[in-house]
Amino acid sequence: MIAAYVRAMDVLQRVCLVLAGACVVVITLIIPWGVFTRYVLGYGSSWPEPMSVLLMIWFSCLSAAVCYREGLHISVQLVSSLLSGWKRTAIGWLIEVLVGATNLFLLIYGTRLVMITWYQGIADFQVVSVGVSYLPVPLGGGIVVLFVIERLLTGRLFPQPSDTMASTISTE
Repeated sequence: MIAAYVRAMDVLQRVCLVLAGACVVVITLIIPWGVFTRYVLGYGSSWPEPMSVLLMIWFSCLSAAVCYREGLHISVQLVSSLLSGWKRTAIGWLIEVLVGATNLFLLIYGTRLVMITWYQGIADFQVVSVGVSYLPVPLGGGIVVLFVIERLLTGRLFPQPSDTMASTISTE
């Protein structure tokens, strides 16, 4: 069962990575369009900037979840590196429970925020609701909660980025 859960989290991580990458590609395409219409055609398109902000929010939340799972996030490991045995395991569980609680908060209250703002339009981008702009918050929080559960199930409490992952990221 744990192996199946880990495989499902692998798929979820890959989906997050692909969607985050797609956000960056679309941002890269629409920002030059906004500049072109403003400076070459003489009128500014109103949609590229709010769309790129919306995509950046999605990119940030999805990428944060991927970085958490890969151990690429910022962490202070001074205390955990000084401990060993059951004390190290206990501090690892405490950290994961706190991360899970924080992201559960984002999931619950972010969902409430999305529901409250779902029918409000973004001033500069009326075709998209404000709720859609807040949707990455509970979604990212929920994904991180799933990744926390994976860490607790597998006992991988202090993941170190793999050399291949670090070299892949640094060369992309």
